[in-house]
Amino acid sequence: MDRLKDKVAIITGSTSGMGRETAYVFAEEGAKVMIVGRNAERAQAVVDKIVADGGEAAYVLADMRDATSVENIADATLEKFGTIDILYNNAGQLSITPTLDLSLEELEQVTRVNVNAAFILSKKVAPVMKAKGKGIIINTGSVAGTAARHGLLAYCTTKHAVNGLTRALARELGPEIRVNAILPGAIMTAMLESIGGEAAVGAMVESSPLKRIGNGREIGTAALFFATDDSSFVTGQLLRVDGGVDC
Repeated sequence: MDRLKDKVAIITGSTSGMGRETAYVFAEEGAKVMIVGRNAERAQAVVDKIVADGGEAAYVLADMRDATSVENIADATLEKFGTIDILYNNAGQLSITPTLDLSLEELEQVTRVNVNAAFILSKKVAPVMKAKGKGIIINTGSVAGTAARHGLLAYCTTKHAVNGLTRALARELGPEIRVNAILPGAIMTAMLESIGGEAAVGAMVESSPLKRIGNGREIGTAALFFATDDSSFVTGQLLRVDGGVDC
């Protein structure tokens, strides 16, 4: 407990799934958490649970496709909490459109959410962290960023880009800021449920030595490792949290 005491953390895409569970983990460890999402009711519900459990949180609504809206996340956090110690770029958008049916507009939209938003927010918070002499940036990649799957061109492309973004930011923002990425496999989230749930990833489950789907808290505890001094000599790394799937 209290491994993140008095730290301020922004977690995008934190009104559901992996982001929400990470927000709970961080709050349990003493962080003040800025919840980020598109739906006020869901955002307030996350804040209410954190506060009811004795933590501190607020929320800001944002459209991750819009650069100005993304920048406002950092501004709202500074206005509310006065500083930023941890940024978790977790918000993402799935695309399962086959290549020959994929429009440039859809590719650009997925890129705005999965890559551009992480770049914009990282660039926005970096001066704050550097002035403090310390900061943490975590990105959500995917096992899709290490391979390719039929019908996932936009998603695979952008998640490969997240890997490069992570390594480049780590190189340029050190020594004050450490930057790492988590590469989830099949995690039970609303995104997974939207494509058919466990049945849609049966092959991934079967190829996993653990023979199961992961849960959001297992991503949250991995993010906690990156957010604390337990990983003080770790930067530019891509951590697969995937049950050991063969892909």
